[in-house]
Amino acid sequence: MSNIQQSKQATLLLEDGTIFKGKSFGAQGSAIGEVVFTTGAVGFQETITDPSYCGQIITQTFPLTGNYGINSEDCESAKSYAAGYIAREWCSEPSNFRSEQTIDAFLKEQGIIGICDIDTRSLTIHLRENGTMNGMITTDIITDKSALLHKLKAYKLTDTVETVSVKQNTLYHAEKSCKGTVALYDFGCKQSIINGITAQGYDVVAMPYHTPLTGAMRLNPNGIVLAGGPGSPDDYKDMIDNIKPLLKGDLPVMGVGLGHQLLACAAGGKVTKMKHGHRGGNQPVIDIRLNKTFVTAQNHSYTVECASLSENVCEVFCHNINDKTCEGILYKNAPAFSIQFHPEAFTGTGDTHYYLNEFVNMMNARGIK
Repeated sequence: MSNIQQSKQATLLLEDGTIFKGKSFGAQGSAIGEVVFTTGAVGFQETITDPSYCGQIITQTFPLTGNYGINSEDCESAKSYAAGYIAREWCSEPSNFRSEQTIDAFLKEQGIIGICDIDTRSLTIHLRENGTMNGMITTDIITDKSALLHKLKAYKLTDTVETVSVKQNTLYHAEKSCKGTVALYDFGCKQSIINGITAQGYDVVAMPYHTPLTGAMRLNPNGIVLAGGPGSPDDYKDMIDNIKPLLKGDLPVMGVGLGHQLLACAAGGKVTKMKHGHRGGNQPVIDIRLNKTFVTAQNHSYTVECASLSENVCEVFCHNINDKTCEGILYKNAPAFSIQFHPEAFTGTGDTHYYLNEFVNMMNARGIK
């Protein structure tokens, strides 16, 4: 008898009243979150441990998850901040020499409630047509649907960056002879971004998201990174004001994900919430400068409005091929740029490492302090 057949029943309830019946895996109980879908065929461990999924219930569109197991080396953060996990089927006998445990065991260890044996294709189509919405996974019997729907409609993601950001300055040493220091604002940074910088000879100091710019400058950094994270930039207006001076300075700056949006807002731009966002490892992005298309990994619900950006301050140099949304901004009055996608992700070719290298080259060009 399969693990699915032996599992306890679980239910996914969406805020519009739609119900999916399935089986429980991972932890048991009830969890509320924003239901989103990710299209990656691999990278499930990195997805579950990506801090930018904080408070979200992740739907894996690929029909099988966990087939190569979980290991202790590939996590993007010390713990998972996801609210829940949805899969069509999970593998109880992973096949990989690096595997240390099943995805089911990992979810139980992290306290993440999962549901499987549901039609994830149908769920994905529903979210695409109706937009991202709140939902609940529960292993309890639903007795008062109307009360739960009221609760789901009222639910709002809050304090996400506060939850995932480091609480104090944290130093990561360069892997080889140290050239200098990068001050990194941690809005929910993935570990692989830090690893990508330390591999090229720079110490990284991850700072709490609310660190004053004067505090970052006391580190005498060679460059500043505004990295990753969940939520909306509109929730962090103090941070927007904090980083505005970077757009008129001479210090290399790279914004990623939420950092990209915050930097755009600091330049006077606006963001809007997307219908269902971009998530997964197959988002096509064209770099106009290079006339080259990259397959990128992303996770975001908001996008920068290109029309809101002043041509005197910046220019959009990357956009999404599917919907033409803004994916990269180059700033004209400072050595600064930002991208919406993950620069360190291996999506098949590793080509997006170009942008991480570009930031490092900007620092190298300024010389070692």
